[in-house]
Amino acid sequence: MRTRIIPGWSSKPAGRLVRPAGFAMAALVSLGFVQPGVAAPPMAIAAKTTALRPAAAHLSWFAHEDGRAADVLIDLLETSRLDGLEPSSFPIGSLLSAKRRAESGDPKQVLAAERRFDEAFVRYVIALRAGAGSGWVIVDKELTPGRETPSQVLARAAAAPSLAEYVGKMAFLHPAYAELRRTLEWARAEDREANEALVRLNMQRLRMLPATGRYVLVNAASQQLQMIDDGRVVDEMKVVVGKPKNPTPVMAAYIRYAALNPYWEVPPDLAAERIAPNVVSEGLGYLKKHSYVLLSDWGTEPTEVDPSTIDWQAVADGRIQVRVRQGPGPYNAMGRMKFMFPNSEGVYLHDTPDKQLLNEAARLFSGGCVRLEDAPRLAKWMFGEPLNPKGAGTEHRVDLPKPIPVYIAYLTAMPDGGQLAIYEDIYGRDQAALAQEQKGKRKLAIF
Repeated sequence: MRTRIIPGWSSKPAGRLVRPAGFAMAALVSLGFVQPGVAAPPMAIAAKTTALRPAAAHLSWFAHEDGRAADVLIDLLETSRLDGLEPSSFPIGSLLSAKRRAESGDPKQVLAAERRFDEAFVRYVIALRAGAGSGWVIVDKELTPGRETPSQVLARAAAAPSLAEYVGKMAFLHPAYAELRRTLEWARAEDREANEALVRLNMQRLRMLPATGRYVLVNAASQQLQMIDDGRVVDEMKVVVGKPKNPTPVMAAYIRYAALNPYWEVPPDLAAERIAPNVVSEGLGYLKKHSYVLLSDWGTEPTEVDPSTIDWQAVADGRIQVRVRQGPGPYNAMGRMKFMFPNSEGVYLHDTPDKQLLNEAARLFSGGCVRLEDAPRLAKWMFGEPLNPKGAGTEHRVDLPKPIPVYIAYLTAMPDGGQLAIYEDIYGRDQAALAQEQKGKRKLAIF
């Protein structure tokens, strides 16, 4: 469930606010978790001030665009309080002086100025990425934000056709970040504090996501999955995520393989919640009908156990735990395939036979995993060709030639076609983070 607010975004780069004349904003419809008039001060995150080693190459802040790129960077630094940073942490005065000297055309002054702007730009980018992974389960350390070196930051910017456009659009972050930043600046200009805290919270969450590359993004708040290639959404689908009591975690990992005709190792809590009550009411035939097998232990070589020896009411009550495995087939909760990124949370993406649940407005039905509207379509995008499960009784693994990152995020305020889409705080994470911010803590609880 969501509501949309028309915030009057400008197509101008992210920096000082430019608003069209006569613009008006639609009224905010309260969702009950953002209180009108409540906004905490921006995070006082200090930008890194240690000197950077000179790079072998430098960006052309003046040579091709008459200083426009330099002006855009200065504008971002002057408004960096929008990012939760402190503008005084950046040498804005010395950058302005260096720019004036460079305008003389003296090659030495131009080179010196470009070095200063390189250093300020790298500091800004690194400061934005610092702490972005707070609250995330990062399975593969390579996906930790902020791992780029200064040379890599500069190389990405140097590859852009226009440095001014690259900096102005903040193309070093997820594309939605700059749009939310403009929304935040508008909210402040219009004294819309209720919007401000929520937008800032989601800006912080977006810093975790890549600016470019090929990856899968799941937004648990909107129950949507996007396939992203080179920073563009190329396809999307609905998903089912965890119930409020079994919330889907925020996570970054590499999808490494697909399991076709998968087994399902039923977590003990779900065996108690979903299976045991049906065995109690329908008898042991329920297990056979749904291809459930009772196993002796959680080791690698368990033996089958006669289900008639188990007190299933005790399992339903949570007094004893059992290991249950569901075999491949039409009733398997994993459907025909699942996509694996081995992790301690036991979470993955998978097909589902319960397609009717995907028609619900709020798709909160799983035990934490992500159920897919169209698993074969996702497989074709990832593997470059269809995956066809053979037979019905044997699980087999298909490795990806190159692992693909998956980010399971919790984004409750996102740009959507010129509007701001606000999603219900299904897990109470916004409420917790904003309440903590209200208490005056310097660090947001970002989930």
